[in-house]
Amino acid sequence: MAEGAKKSGGDSDSAVSASERGVAPIKSQYLTTKEQFHHFLEAKGEKLQQESEAGDPDGNDLAEPRAKRIRLEDGQAEDGQAEQTAEPGQQPQAQKRARGQNKGRPHVKPTHYDKTRLCPSLIQESAAKCVFGDRCRFLHDVSRYLETKPADLGPRCVLFETFGRCPYGVTCRFAGAHLGPEGQNLVQEELASDWAHRQPVRNGLDKALQQQLRKRKIRFERAELALRQLSQGQLPGPSATTAEGTPGQSDCGAQQAPAGPDAGCSPSRPVQTCGPLTDEDVVRLRPCEKKRLDISGKLYLAPLTTCGNLPFRRICKRFGADVTCGEMAVCTNLLQGQMSEWALLKRHQCEDIFGVQLEGAFPDTMTRCAELLGRTIEVDFVDINVGCPIDLVYKKGGGCALMNRTAKFQQIVRGMSQVLDVPLTVKLRTGVQERVQLAHRLLPELRDWGAALITLHGRSREQRYTKLADWEYIAQCAKAASPMPLFGNGDILSYEDANRALKTGVAGVMIARGALLKPWLFTEIKEQRHWDISSSERLDILRDFTSYGLEHWGSDTQGVEKTRRFLLEWLSFLCRYVPVGLLERLPQRVNERPPYYLGRDYLETLMASQQAADWIRISEMLLGPVPPGFVFLPKHKANAYK
Repeated sequence: MAEGAKKSGGDSDSAVSASERGVAPIKSQYLTTKEQFHHFLEAKGEKLQQESEAGDPDGNDLAEPRAKRIRLEDGQAEDGQAEQTAEPGQQPQAQKRARGQNKGRPHVKPTHYDKTRLCPSLIQESAAKCVFGDRCRFLHDVSRYLETKPADLGPRCVLFETFGRCPYGVTCRFAGAHLGPEGQNLVQEELASDWAHRQPVRNGLDKALQQQLRKRKIRFERAELALRQLSQGQLPGPSATTAEGTPGQSDCGAQQAPAGPDAGCSPSRPVQTCGPLTDEDVVRLRPCEKKRLDISGKLYLAPLTTCGNLPFRRICKRFGADVTCGEMAVCTNLLQGQMSEWALLKRHQCEDIFGVQLEGAFPDTMTRCAELLGRTIEVDFVDINVGCPIDLVYKKGGGCALMNRTAKFQQIVRGMSQVLDVPLTVKLRTGVQERVQLAHRLLPELRDWGAALITLHGRSREQRYTKLADWEYIAQCAKAASPMPLFGNGDILSYEDANRALKTGVAGVMIARGALLKPWLFTEIKEQRHWDISSSERLDILRDFTSYGLEHWGSDTQGVEKTRRFLLEWLSFLCRYVPVGLLERLPQRVNERPPYYLGRDYLETLMASQQAADWIRISEMLLGPVPPGFVFLPKHKANAYK
């Protein structure tokens, strides 16, 4: 038993033994109590707090949010309710572990950014006047804007150093790095010219396409044909005769070539082509001629809602991830031209094998969306989400619910496979109920319906993360799916876990939570070693993430705060990682939560904190002080426990 645990006697917050179930086995010399842990952080961080509170003896500086001054150990829970204390003589009741989502979170997008926002025509230094004139709701007085603009966060602007020009001009929170003596936006001509014809991020939503989607002027001829055949009980594919009355091709289930280059597509196709006309422009690909998805043995980063954003994927690519996939996108939102949903499809130039994941409950919307994406974006595969367990998706018939709606599921897979020229993959769970496994029955049918690859998460919807992934069942499903490749997913946090998973006969492994806890896991698997990464190296990773975030979301106030919120969401997972040098037994398992421990330095201890206030402190090291009234509540309740 650790010394800290002996000193605290029967305190429920004391250090726990390594043999306790679900607790990471940390060496006894590092274990401590909850009180000692937070006292250490407060004592070491006192000097930094005094500097941030300078000028206000009461500590009520606006730059210091109220959320940071609340101490959870003073009897206040995270939801603001007082914790119940046990009466003398009574044993304290075990606190129920929080599960699920924090559905009552505050609105993510603050409205105060728009109150003193500068007109885009001034930011972009456009020669033309604002098209809205006096009706414009933004400021047109730069001097008035500068009076209310917060202070710069640092002397270096990532956008200016990377691309030679910062498009945010005077609104940039690092504007001092690229503003001239008269307030003009400076440009590094040579660097800017190098990037003029390069596109680091692709798959953006074109304004013209957005207007067409909102006015419903896009025609989906291929999707309508496939849906019509499905509704009539026919398999989508070639007709008996073509438009000219000639016999259709029968080999490979192929479809006869359309009569012209625009056949099967909308007349108002948003993508403009140039150069000579090729056979690919005229002849649609046969199913057997589709690009094959050969990723067997590669490391696949799972599509992670909220945390699997483009900057995070860049971090994982740097550490060795081979295949990446965008966050789950709702097909109806994409068809409506919602900019926020299309942002989930963006692809960075470093993502050499990249796919997007679609969620939907009905064949018509999913098939039309697949045709739309096939025309407008560059992807290597499209994935169908049949694993999402949340009520918002499940109750509408999407996600896991499709496993019980096999008729609709079949129409979705067949329809999408017909209209796509890239491989179609499916991600699913073992089933909906814990004791009723469905995946092994669906896999042979999915192979016949047109799926090119399956990813199986070894848990049911009902089970969530309460138990370990069932890799024995995944091995059974890998045999049932053969010769179609099947990737396994669940509880991989070390190279030993990955090696064990590959012995089950799967074609490869998909990594989800393991990448959130330690993105360098991909390096560990490829180099077959445990990496005792230092706290300074981990901080450098976070610094790179903020740089990528400022590139992606912008370096103005809104972009900085969006980067901060996604950083905090990631920190709510990173705090569960236990450094290799502190463990009694290797490796750490994904279901093992760390007890309270003191790291080898202050930063390592701070990164182990489970309190949102300490995550905010780390974000302030990288992005400056939080704005007044800033509050952060993690997406998942279990990520911030006491």
